[in-house]
Amino acid sequence: MKSDAIAMTPLGGERKQGTVCIFGTGDFGRSLGLRLLQAGYEVVFGSRDPKNNSLVPQGSKVMAHAEAAQMAQVIFMAVHRNHYQFLTSLTSSLEGKVLVDVSNNLKMGQYPQSNAEYLSSLVPGASVVKGFNTVSAWALQSGALDASRQVFVCGDDPKAKQAVVDIAHSLGLTAQDRGSLRAAGELEDIPLQLFPLWRLPLWIAGGLLAAFYFYLVCRDVIYAYVKDGKDISFRMMISLANKVFPIVSLIMLGLCYLPSILAAILQLYHGTKYKRFPDWLDRWMLCRKQLGLVALALAFMHVLYTLVIPIRYYVRYRLSAITISQIRENRTDVFDTTMAWRTDSYYSLGILGFGFYVLLGITSLPSVSNALNWREFRFVQSKLGHVTLLLCTAHTFLYGWDRFLKLSTYKWWTPPGYMLSLVIPCVVLVSKLILILPCFDRTITRIRQGWERPDRGSTRLNSPTQQPLMP
Repeated sequence: MKSDAIAMTPLGGERKQGTVCIFGTGDFGRSLGLRLLQAGYEVVFGSRDPKNNSLVPQGSKVMAHAEAAQMAQVIFMAVHRNHYQFLTSLTSSLEGKVLVDVSNNLKMGQYPQSNAEYLSSLVPGASVVKGFNTVSAWALQSGALDASRQVFVCGDDPKAKQAVVDIAHSLGLTAQDRGSLRAAGELEDIPLQLFPLWRLPLWIAGGLLAAFYFYLVCRDVIYAYVKDGKDISFRMMISLANKVFPIVSLIMLGLCYLPSILAAILQLYHGTKYKRFPDWLDRWMLCRKQLGLVALALAFMHVLYTLVIPIRYYVRYRLSAITISQIRENRTDVFDTTMAWRTDSYYSLGILGFGFYVLLGITSLPSVSNALNWREFRFVQSKLGHVTLLLCTAHTFLYGWDRFLKLSTYKWWTPPGYMLSLVIPCVVLVSKLILILPCFDRTITRIRQGWERPDRGSTRLNSPTQQPLMP
């Protein structure tokens, strides 16, 4: 039910809202009270110590809990769960009221029952709504301009939920109905999640970085010490890092587009789009944006490390030694046109690839992607994304050039790291080239438009990541 509101005054003055009660005068309660006052509501605080009113926003009132509950229809419970017991003495005062539980826990699964359901059991005569627990006190103080504006609401009384949604909208927040009060536990877990969609990409990036760094230390540093007795351990700081970053970045960029290839193959195999993808593929597809952003960060690190190469002591020493040696021997190297073409092409493709890389990252920002329609977003993220992958792969091929033909390249019979980084991108590009052939592309398009192959039975279980198939 909506809180009592006073309509616009005849002279066109400010719209006067109803009265809202807040139990609790902590940081969140005070911040919420201030926002409600700014939105035109009358605010009354319920407190154990009504005389201590020095911290509450100016313009609000502080009363005892029972007296404050009589003043408003909607009451925000800005207290912790372990203080709910005092409500049992207020059962009659809270009869028919809307109690908004904004509490959170210190860890997931802390209690067998959600806070909101526990509150409902203590005050069965009230309509309990879970909401505002995902909005911080800072978001309320800053006007939600530089913090989360999303409010999730759940409850068993539709009118009570609508009253909370109306308050959220009047505060400039966006509200989403998440169903019955049974969803309260899920809402209470949201603030406790630490970058849920970033965990898999970060684990992948961390694992690949550690594995390739160890691999290259063995191939370069340890090999040189064992075979030639040279100590080149200083290269671990810049040279090896500048090899590992682009290797992992290219692999992760390929991993952004590999799931869409696998999804298309599965749809061709099943002859329908209504069969669920495996859970691991669903999870993979949901974190493609994060995979791409981590890959972009690693590519940016590669650029920074490359820029410092000319000022490194080792490089300056080598250039000076070579120059002095040529002067003493009165020798000049012959200009190699092929090498000039190779190096210029190598740098050019690297610059273009990084430029498209940055473009993909920019369009992933919500403020930019919201300004694009679906076709524009798909063109950038899918078409230009594959172009980026192609440019970066070609950049890596030019880096290796013809060294794969030389036996000395395979130290301890192991391939260099850049060769391993080409496996996934090449698989993605070759598979994509095959799938865009008319014989496959027409079938995939028909399947995504709802066509089903007659000889394949299908269970119409829509996957949450059926659309889009491309990042």
